[in-house]
Amino acid sequence: MSRDGQRLASARRRPATLGVSVVGPSVHGMKLVSIRIITADVKRLVSFYEMVTGAEALWGNELFAEIPTPVGALAIGSEKTVPLFGIGSAEPAANRSAIIEFIVDDVDAEYERLRGQLSEVVTEPTTMPWGNRALLFRDPDGNLVNLFTPVTDEARAKFGV
Repeated sequence: MSRDGQRLASARRRPATLGVSVVGPSVHGMKLVSIRIITADVKRLVSFYEMVTGAEALWGNELFAEIPTPVGALAIGSEKTVPLFGIGSAEPAANRSAIIEFIVDDVDAEYERLRGQLSEVVTEPTTMPWGNRALLFRDPDGNLVNLFTPVTDEARAKFGV
């Protein structure tokens, strides 16, 4: 078996997350369980996402933690872990293509709660053409974060709220 095959087989035997219950059906035997952000400052980014979500991080060690949610986790890993995946395969604070999204009960209330703690608000709460009211801001590493509340009947039906 190749080295990559051995790592994949080993990963299949380990729990995908640290205590996060992954709900919902799988697609072709596959479930998305986490999105991982690589950072040079794990503690800073974990503290930021604990503040945003109100969830307490589950720490694997000083190089890795997860912010649990009911459907998966936001994993935060140190840049020191990158060589385990392949040298140069990821780099901290370099994302400009993905948006980390959280559905919330009231995006306007979340904006009021967070506004003094956010260093870069990209878009204040705005109703989007697809029926979500969205707040976009950047985390300390520059990753784009979207908190949104479905506000139209169609958007609420899509998310079951």
